[in-house]
Amino acid sequence: MRSHLTCYLLVVMLCPAIHAAETAAADEPAIIDIDTGKLQQQLQQRPETVLIDVRTRDEIRQLGTIGRYQNINIPRGWLEFRIEETVPDKQTPVVVYCGQNVRSPPAARTLMAMGYTDVKNYSDGFFKWEAAGQDVELADKAPDSMLYALPQKVIDGVYTAIGATQPSTYENSGHNNNLSFIVADDAVVVFNAGGSYLLAEALHEEIKKLTDLPVRYVVLENAQGHAILGAVYWKAQGAEIIAHTHTAEIIDQELNPAVVAEDNPGILARAQRSLRDKAHKTRVVMPDRTFSERLVLPVKGRQIELLHLGPSHSPDDIQLWMPEERLIITGDFAFNERMLPILHHTDARGWLESWPALEGLEPAIIIPGHGDVTDLATVRHYTVDYLDYLTGQVTGLIEEGGMLMDAYEIDQSRFMQWKTFRELSRLNAERPFRMLEFE
Repeated sequence: MRSHLTCYLLVVMLCPAIHAAETAAADEPAIIDIDTGKLQQQLQQRPETVLIDVRTRDEIRQLGTIGRYQNINIPRGWLEFRIEETVPDKQTPVVVYCGQNVRSPPAARTLMAMGYTDVKNYSDGFFKWEAAGQDVELADKAPDSMLYALPQKVIDGVYTAIGATQPSTYENSGHNNNLSFIVADDAVVVFNAGGSYLLAEALHEEIKKLTDLPVRYVVLENAQGHAILGAVYWKAQGAEIIAHTHTAEIIDQELNPAVVAEDNPGILARAQRSLRDKAHKTRVVMPDRTFSERLVLPVKGRQIELLHLGPSHSPDDIQLWMPEERLIITGDFAFNERMLPILHHTDARGWLESWPALEGLEPAIIIPGHGDVTDLATVRHYTVDYLDYLTGQVTGLIEEGGMLMDAYEIDQSRFMQWKTFRELSRLNAERPFRMLEFE
């Protein structure tokens, strides 16, 4: 009798709680699940979508993540703390996902409870996305090498190791630009020294697998860290380091302690900060030879010309031209796949004025500074179309009396699908404004 009474009392006591839970569940909005096809459609039709991978950083390092510009990583345990600084507007469309649709449904529910009004759950998850052959971003495509990706053959005797289309990180070992080389009859020519001693050494190991010929020339495309810091390794191998005259001037300043102060860290200090132990043995060295406009390399069996087509991304950018093959390694003169950066020394208008020199060569094969091997129409779109649009918008804003804060609001949404958009678009509007406002 007592047990029956106890059960009865428990039921009476629990009924309100059960009823309240059922009512709350009934009042909660349903999670909207989408599959791979619908996710692709949303990312294309609504490029302002923010795609959030809620897995841990270690999982992403080991397995990869969705390779779309909208993709960011906020681990599930940090979602409540980081979402509002990442997505301040709660009307923004958001899609969350994990590996196998375990953590993403509660993540979606959390966002809805926080007031986000346009939340979907990618229920297929990362593993089905990858199995479907969709674009995947890997922290490292060559885990057994310092290189982010191993060299690929472009044409006979010409190879390039495509760097990560993202800023330099410890995970990609500073290999975030394209490192290329040409095998001639008597020697190897390397374009870009690499961002560290160890990275240059790793590239050399791959070259040795293809040829016993010595690396005789190493060309520095400009004075950026990922172009010059591996030169110390190549010098030790007996290679001649070649650069533009202005590159040599910048490197000379880097070696002047009076110029590199604690509040203005130099090229090497910035690399050491991000690469840490991977910067072992790395130091700055001067080039052995410089030129200003054109230099023909004396190698057998290949016609190789080094050109300076004019100011562009940097005032000292070099291009390597092979006229017989109509192949050009543009360095940062031309971009593909990702948004180009406008730096403090970038002359955006000068870049546009220099561009016809590249067009006049009529190259058939282009190895850009970043992104995969491509053609003239593609790099024109990623370089000229963007610069034309942005400088036109900035000029119009200045003529209307606009301020710097207005430049940040320039509509660049047509370029949102490009990689590095999130990191660069606002800075790219600021720097031309500062340069052009006093013209």
